[in-house]
Amino acid sequence: MNSIKTVYKIGHGPSSSHTVGPYIAARRMRGRYPDADRFRVTLYGSLALTGQGHGTAKAIRSAIPEAEIAFDRDERNLPHPNTMLFEVFQGGKLLAVQRVFSIGGGDLRYEGEPETQDDVYPQQNFSAMAAECRTRGITLAQFVRQHEDDQLDAYLKESWEAMKASVRCGLAAEGVLPGGLNITRKAKMLFEKRCYNEADDITLNRKIASYAYAVCEENADEGIVVTAPTCGSCGVLPAVMYYMCYDRGFPENEILDALAVSALIGNVIRTNASISGAECGCQAEIGSACSMTAAGLASLFGLNVDQVEYAAEIAMEHNLGLTCDPVGGLVQIPCIERNAVAAMRAISSVNISRFLYSTRKISFDDVVATMYRTGLDLDSRYKETAHGGLAQIYKEEHGSESD
Repeated sequence: MNSIKTVYKIGHGPSSSHTVGPYIAARRMRGRYPDADRFRVTLYGSLALTGQGHGTAKAIRSAIPEAEIAFDRDERNLPHPNTMLFEVFQGGKLLAVQRVFSIGGGDLRYEGEPETQDDVYPQQNFSAMAAECRTRGITLAQFVRQHEDDQLDAYLKESWEAMKASVRCGLAAEGVLPGGLNITRKAKMLFEKRCYNEADDITLNRKIASYAYAVCEENADEGIVVTAPTCGSCGVLPAVMYYMCYDRGFPENEILDALAVSALIGNVIRTNASISGAECGCQAEIGSACSMTAAGLASLFGLNVDQVEYAAEIAMEHNLGLTCDPVGGLVQIPCIERNAVAAMRAISSVNISRFLYSTRKISFDDVVATMYRTGLDLDSRYKETAHGGLAQIYKEEHGSESD
């Protein structure tokens, strides 16, 4: 299994599959053909159906300003639902044709080119990793550190700094999000509006929700966020870890260890299933983020490997079947609110795992496999096409155009 050092990517929102991935692909194609004088990029599948609302064309043109971009919304026979076709010209002659797939979290796969494998981890699933931890008497954080190189700390620190910045920027911002739905930013209001005689559990939920809203509103406004594991689910992990650091007083070195464990869980999911909403619905995005956060939080609390696994399993299991149906093709409804709910669900998953881990029957690997099969079975209308679910109902009632 590859290094965890590509799980967290820092970039502009609103979608890792629709903005971060296409931008990276365009930048690489520009670099491969520096003398080309014309680029034509055709977007297919989810990239075509929700690409306008997600800002895909803008992302590509930030790397290739002169790119001609077409949206093919009719082609159905695709190797991946996020498919791009790059055609490169020079002097009127076709130099190259390359299909690129944006597979989630900003990761790419190039047709006809072997996938890069660095094989940092000999294990391919969580069960094998957990077995090694038990045999050697080490924690998951120690397991990660013993397999990764000496750049891990710098990578985690950079990711954490960007996560904190997205929370703080979002809490300070006000106004209406772009895209035409007229969604008002709510993070600052949530953070500041305390109920009379507010109970501690209400304060916890309100603050964590405000942090999640802050990050996701930054994402919706095309601000800088961290894929965790995607832009659409970028608010879950930062919200919980920010709360634990600044409201509960956990030191940053322990937060970094928790982020390492979270990334390991995300790595297992993307290796054995998918983190792409266009491929497996929102269960692959929010479900993965919730699972990553639960595992990281359980690790932060010093729970054992079995408790960490159970927390991750609960979090994923109770997001199974979650559809991706963004209203208007924007990463706003239900995406922003969904991140806040998933952050609180991650905490509940840890609380259950703390006491009941010895009774569990389902492994984390089993629920990851189930998520993937469920995702493949989902109708395409519920996989980031904005042609079903909330997106379709809203369009019927309000006349909103979904791209």
